[in-house]
Amino acid sequence: MQEPEKRMLRLEGVVDKVLFFNEQNGYIVLELETDQSIETVVGELGEIEDGETLLVEGEYITHSKFGTQFKASYCERKLPSTAENIRKYLSSGTISGIGPSLAKRIVDVFGDETLEVMEHQPEKLRTIKGISEKKCQEIAREVQKIFSLRTLMIYLSQYHIPARYAMKAFQQWGVNSRDVIDGNPYALCGELVGLPFQKAEVLARSLRIALDSDQRILAGLQYLLTENTFSGHTCLPLDKLQPLSCKYLGIGEQDFYANYNQALENQQLYEYKKGEREFVYLPEYYIAESYIADRIKVILEFSAPEDYDYEALIDLEEQEKQIKYESLQRKAITTALSRGLMVLTGGPGTGKTTTLNAIISLYEKQGKKVLIAAPTGRAAKRISDLTGYEAKTIHRLLEVQFDSNERLTFKHNEKDPLDCEVLVVDEMSMVDVLLFEHLLRALKLHCRIVLVGDSDQLPSVGAGNLLRDLIDGGCIPVIALQEIFRQAQQSCIVTNAHRIVRGEDPDLMQKQNDFFFLQRLKPEPACELVISLCRDRLPKAYGFDPLNDIQVIAPARKGTLGVIALNQALQEALNPKKKSMAECKTALYTFRVGDKVMQTRNNYDILWKKDGEQGTGIFNGDIGRILEINRAQMMATIDFDGRITPYPLDVLDQLELAYAITVHKSQGSEFEAVVIPILGGFEKLYYRNLLYTAVTRAKKLLILVGSRKKIEEMVHNNRRTNRYSCLRHMLMQHEQGSN
Repeated sequence: MQEPEKRMLRLEGVVDKVLFFNEQNGYIVLELETDQSIETVVGELGEIEDGETLLVEGEYITHSKFGTQFKASYCERKLPSTAENIRKYLSSGTISGIGPSLAKRIVDVFGDETLEVMEHQPEKLRTIKGISEKKCQEIAREVQKIFSLRTLMIYLSQYHIPARYAMKAFQQWGVNSRDVIDGNPYALCGELVGLPFQKAEVLARSLRIALDSDQRILAGLQYLLTENTFSGHTCLPLDKLQPLSCKYLGIGEQDFYANYNQALENQQLYEYKKGEREFVYLPEYYIAESYIADRIKVILEFSAPEDYDYEALIDLEEQEKQIKYESLQRKAITTALSRGLMVLTGGPGTGKTTTLNAIISLYEKQGKKVLIAAPTGRAAKRISDLTGYEAKTIHRLLEVQFDSNERLTFKHNEKDPLDCEVLVVDEMSMVDVLLFEHLLRALKLHCRIVLVGDSDQLPSVGAGNLLRDLIDGGCIPVIALQEIFRQAQQSCIVTNAHRIVRGEDPDLMQKQNDFFFLQRLKPEPACELVISLCRDRLPKAYGFDPLNDIQVIAPARKGTLGVIALNQALQEALNPKKKSMAECKTALYTFRVGDKVMQTRNNYDILWKKDGEQGTGIFNGDIGRILEINRAQMMATIDFDGRITPYPLDVLDQLELAYAITVHKSQGSEFEAVVIPILGGFEKLYYRNLLYTAVTRAKKLLILVGSRKKIEEMVHNNRRTNRYSCLRHMLMQHEQGSN
């Protein structure tokens, strides 16, 4: 039976006071004075000033700490109509140059007609004491901007388009925004505004835009290609895009090709021919893959192998460090020192870190400036701990900034390159093509590059299969370390990881080492065992801290053994509700002081302090602990690995509980003890590389909970994520062209 549609409630009143406003997303908290009461209204309504009249639609919600609030999903705005409310509106500082005393003088003269005069006859303001001709013109320009933005917000709100999109549109087109949108509502879908295609469709239908219009078809093609980047594809085969587009947009093949060819001519889309097949790109992904291939060709041509014997230097390094490098390690060191670019790969225990330390040491002895980077904060901290050298995230190294259109850019590029002669990048399997393009652009041509990673791990969250393509492209020197060193051979985590990656079943009978299997064949007992291990058994037996040392890693998000349910159960076990403990809710979780949390998207604006240093940016995958929740200030304080961060409660939906995390989110991190529940349920997530990645997250102890049969099925399911990309072919073409 279909659920009845939820009835929307309506409130109308005057804004008494704005309590909070976020300029980035338009989220606001205000007190609305209605005929009956003063209500707290929240929602993404855009910038609203005291004194405005609002009609809002939505529903009442109960916040755990802030009580009853009216969550508005629709807002109709009316400028104040009475002299008193107009005075209050102008006094709030909404118009630059008008403060409380000047607002009173203006309203005393024009009364209820004040705003009408300011919009249509601003020259009359010169009769007010203190307003010169120049100031009158400035106020007129400001009023025109504000009224135009208000009008645009009201117009788009009819189609349930959130205020943040109106604000972005106004930043691009100013007072002409309405004309631009009416002429082409799909202009809102461009990267500068970013309105989802489906929302633009609603507006377009009201404007009677034809289904076969050029603007709609182009926007639809761009939308479908963008959606597929979220699945890891940098491009799509034309023979797949064409039928997909025709079906989704309800158009014929002739209309598709007419618009497709025009988009190619206008460079709104790009095409790359691989064999007998054409592949279609959005511009940024085509430019990224083409640039990577071209730049690699230049690097390798610029740095032909030097006629120099590094064996003596390596011998001296062995004596100094009391280490004996095996033959492939020596080859890797020699390659790194002689070539402009190399890939160092290998599984756990094969000596990647030892080799990397030698490479860095020998470069420094040559007087070279070496920088080390990794994709995430935790990965950077890990490589820093292993090598003893400072490492930064790639974003922090490149220094994030925003252009005039508020698009993310980086300070360092071709015009302002990084000050280094050698760059080492760890955990390359996590790096996507767009980020690698930016990194290459920020390097001087003579800079040596050492890429380190494990190609058997999961590919990046972003589009592309970069590390695998670089290796398979055939033109870059690749050293794959294979020998498991004696010390590592003592670890069942290491030996079983190698068995898994070779397609062999791990030894699940071992009871005396660091790798254990505990069978539970039903979800509820398996969940209870996971909780017991984290709360009681592992802390008691090994002294592990449940929050700092133990990490539950699960293949899926949903289900009894999925991340969401496990997080709720583990939170109740490890950080239960207390009357004295502050809480705040999102749609998914209730957060408490003391909770272990993870950032789920890049936020470049959040400030942090660490050991006297200040910085900005908390990134996808960063794990922290909630230290404080301050309801009055609408802020939480979170410790992200020593970075103390004032965290606005209005972006709390960017956090998730992190007692349990997905395998994808765990990549680049290591934990003292890892517990992995494996019972199946979401079959597309149960494959070899995912299991291998999860197992290699454990440093000292790994426990598998669940079904032996399901674990063995994962080992023998060697499907690799198929990602459409032409980078490998581009690299191979360069290699063939140079021969």
